[in-house]
Amino acid sequence: MQRNNSLLFFISILLSFLLIQTLNAKEIVEPDRQSGSQLGKSDFDRMADHEIRENIQSLKSLMIKLYKRNPVELKKSTSEDAEKMVNWVFNGNHNWNFEAINNAQGTDAIYLTFNEDYKGDRVLPFVVGIYTMLIKAHGGKKEFYLFDSIDPQLLYNASRNVEIAAWKLSNTKDTSGNLFLLANEINQKENNLSFEREFGKIIGRTDFVAFTLSEKMERSITRIIQNLATGLLIPIH
Repeated sequence: MQRNNSLLFFISILLSFLLIQTLNAKEIVEPDRQSGSQLGKSDFDRMADHEIRENIQSLKSLMIKLYKRNPVELKKSTSEDAEKMVNWVFNGNHNWNFEAINNAQGTDAIYLTFNEDYKGDRVLPFVVGIYTMLIKAHGGKKEFYLFDSIDPQLLYNASRNVEIAAWKLSNTKDTSGNLFLLANEINQKENNLSFEREFGKIIGRTDFVAFTLSEKMERSITRIIQNLATGLLIPIH
């Protein structure tokens, strides 16, 4: 009995340690399915909840990375550090309307990032544009219940726009031949593709939900082949 008690005690300590490590490693904690907020949700609703939460987390990570690669852009907005700026953008009381970018959202904000006449913080419209575009494609919601409706075509279109935005970030240059924003670093000394991987996660999650919903609703998605050379984004209505 003494040995069994010792073994159980050891196992409980080990499980507690693993739980703490997991919580420390993962910022997003999945909701309890038995909680009141989860009772009106289908498995698909929970999947969509998870997808949009993870995509927002990826955008936060991308915004911090962009400010650290482009510190001059951060200084155009604030003297605070990148983390505080990102926290204000995602949690501030502004309803995603920013006077500094003329309240632009969606594709208009993304285009502003690569407009040579715009002299402000270019990271801000880039992230605001992608965020507000994704939310609009999800019917303006970040949490979903049984009677909510999402158009799989809009999700698919938004995912293609993220592909275009990522391409523009790595390839669009001003008249002096300089990239508007520095992102991936590929040279003899460094091979940093962390931006590309984060964009890939957003695209993969959004496409998965789009095609899963398309199958569920028995609605086909019109596949769009875009010309990267033009860099044109699909309007999300």
